[in-house]
Amino acid sequence: MKLRNVLIVVKDIEASKKYYHDLFGLDMLLDNDGNMILTEGLVLQDEKIWNSFINKDIVHRNNSCELYFEERDIEAFIEKLEKLYPDTIYVNKLMTHSWGQKVVRFYDLDGNLIEVGTPM
Repeated sequence: MKLRNVLIVVKDIEASKKYYHDLFGLDMLLDNDGNMILTEGLVLQDEKIWNSFINKDIVHRNNSCELYFEERDIEAFIEKLEKLYPDTIYVNKLMTHSWGQKVVRFYDLDGNLIEVGTPM
């Protein structure tokens, strides 16, 4: 068995596609009208479609999982993030763990938690 994708729920799929392209360089592989597959296995799904599948309230910013990315030049990444998305809500600004890894955590446009860290 092989994990193929990770799906996140978004309110505005076009805005999210732009966000993940602008910040992480992810490109669209398939657009299935509200279900969009990006490179690196990230799937964006329109909130209305997800809600019709599960028929339950969607809880944004639930802090139960995160998307993790690695970036060697994390300071340049943060500059880009703050320039392109100045209203970003941070969980923690740039910090250094005791083992030496630098990380920053923040929410995307829909409250999905993202961590960007330097490679270990």
